[in-house]
Amino acid sequence: MADQEEKKFSIQKIFCKDVSFETPNSPEIFTQKWQPEVDFNLGTHVEPIDDDVFEVAITVTVTVKIGDQVAYLAEVVQAGIFTLKGFTDAERGPLLGSYSPSALFPYAREAISDLVSKGGFPQLLLTPVNFDAVYAQHVQQQSAPNTVN
Repeated sequence: MADQEEKKFSIQKIFCKDVSFETPNSPEIFTQKWQPEVDFNLGTHVEPIDDDVFEVAITVTVTVKIGDQVAYLAEVVQAGIFTLKGFTDAERGPLLGSYSPSALFPYAREAISDLVSKGGFPQLLLTPVNFDAVYAQHVQQQSAPNTVN
């Protein structure tokens, strides 16, 4: 037992890596009746920095349209630097693919909300994301056999 390395998970830093807000049809869009169609996309990316240190980034993109006109497009890349010591690769998967993005999402959610409000639009509150389910789906897709029809 003395040979086993103690397991340690820590967040070193959380930071906004990239942010973008566009209102391509302003100011005309502000005269339209506000019945928005919201398209939400989410992506995650893990990049090793050192043996036990990883950057995890989530990209949250929201495109809101009124009819066929884009009211706004908001995108935030929220990232964090995480240390994972003493974990096997199998144990690291859920920590990097689920737990870390879950820690980052509230920051991205707040940044999107602030951008939208400061852009002159009604507040947008993104629904929390179940990253455990997202990660489980990713693992299932990776393990599914590739078939060509």
